[in-house]
Amino acid sequence: MTSALPFLPFSKPTIDEATIAAVSDVLRSGWITSGPKVAAFEAQMSEYFGGRPVRTFNSGTCTMEIALRIAGIGAGDEVITTSISWVATANVIIEVGATPVFADIDPVTRNIDLDKVEAAITPRTKAIIPVYLSGLPVDMDRLYAIAKKHNLRVIEDAAQAFGSEWNGKRIGSFGDFVSFSFQANKNITTGEGGALVLNNLEEAKLAEKYRLQGVTRSGVDGIDVDVLGGKYNMSDIMAAIGLGQFANIANITAHRRNLARHYYQAFGPDFEAQSGAQLPLQAFETSNYHLFQIVLPDNGPTTRADFMRAMQERYNIGTGYHYAPIHLFTMYRERGFKEGMFPVSEKIGRLTVTLPMFYAMTTADVDRAVAAVKAILIK
Repeated sequence: MTSALPFLPFSKPTIDEATIAAVSDVLRSGWITSGPKVAAFEAQMSEYFGGRPVRTFNSGTCTMEIALRIAGIGAGDEVITTSISWVATANVIIEVGATPVFADIDPVTRNIDLDKVEAAITPRTKAIIPVYLSGLPVDMDRLYAIAKKHNLRVIEDAAQAFGSEWNGKRIGSFGDFVSFSFQANKNITTGEGGALVLNNLEEAKLAEKYRLQGVTRSGVDGIDVDVLGGKYNMSDIMAAIGLGQFANIANITAHRRNLARHYYQAFGPDFEAQSGAQLPLQAFETSNYHLFQIVLPDNGPTTRADFMRAMQERYNIGTGYHYAPIHLFTMYRERGFKEGMFPVSEKIGRLTVTLPMFYAMTTADVDRAVAAVKAILIK
């Protein structure tokens, strides 16, 4: 029997009336592509990240590809990343002609295992793309110590980590390239879109070329193209949404952390022992809790598919899973990857489930989700 309660999705954007009005103003203005709103959005994020240059794009995927291109990475180079991410993280490596090299993940943080990263470095390694799963950063001090030791560039896939911190510093305010996504289920959204934090104005100028066909303009009618760019610019419509969302980032982050605290309290100290499931690492000082994911018990009372079905059909609660292991997709198998190469990634990829977590949620919604999980897993 389906619950009589309304559907509780695993994610849902919150767009306030002021933001809707701002988008309407852009539509009426006659300037709807890249313009003053994009410039304002970039300026506000630059200030947020301590004055570092920020450039916006129409996705959080092209930001990583452009960072790789700015770093000069291409054919013959290797880039180390994790298999537990959206497939874009590895696809961009192939897109620039380089070779993706996977390292297994840590079973507790579910982020890339930095011990495995060091073991995977070869003379051809030129960069690392760490992914901050659910908004939880890796050990940033160690990450950059490894990068410095081996003279590697770092392209941080911080798609889920807007508002996350490390030792009191905002992710994006330090480091090398930092890529954010503003896709619909992210902590702040522009519908689609992304931003890249860069190291200096020279890199920022190159990023501008790559995002718009390699074009450089000068004077009234001067134009030149000296690199192969694409069509990756953000529109003022998207930036207007982003400005409205960004104005509330402190409240969004604080509320998500409070929801996460309530999740842990509602599950209680005995849940893992009773169910065999694994809760995420408690990391209130660093993670923005973009997602709240549990790992189901191996050989437990239900498969993941049946668990997700039961949550929807019996309790009217949406779930997701993030992510399937990239190295087991057909395209990557054809490149020589196979089962057993990254056992922790494969286990997490098979058993992880994403529970509801979004700004409009209440603690009562958390209680409802937890009660449903317990009813399915604890017999």
